[in-house]
Amino acid sequence: MIGIAGTVLPVLPGGPFYLFAAFCFAKSSKSIENWFKSTSLYEKYVEAFLQKKGMTRKEKIRINLIADFFIVISVFYVDILLVKILLVVSALYKHYYFIKKIKTIKTIDRNRTKQRA
Repeated sequence: MIGIAGTVLPVLPGGPFYLFAAFCFAKSSKSIENWFKSTSLYEKYVEAFLQKKGMTRKEKIRINLIADFFIVISVFYVDILLVKILLVVSALYKHYYFIKKIKTIKTIDRNRTKQRA
């Protein structure tokens, strides 16, 4: 229900709540968990990140642009100054985290990793 509210309300992020719900749902059944882990979405984005291999520059830029789009919409839509400040601070921290904490790998490295598995 919170994920649905996050879809309608720009201040409440729906994505993380949907992901959390999907995670809980997948953990409730081994067959659903196995199915989710075999999807291209999981293999492309989640698997390498969980293995501490990092993300490609293209993936980092794509994720940041999508998140920034929704943050900017929220900043303009919300009238509460404190919420605007928190949104801007969280956006800046997100960029810091993606630049400094998540390793940037080349696309070739990702392909090599897939070939070894």
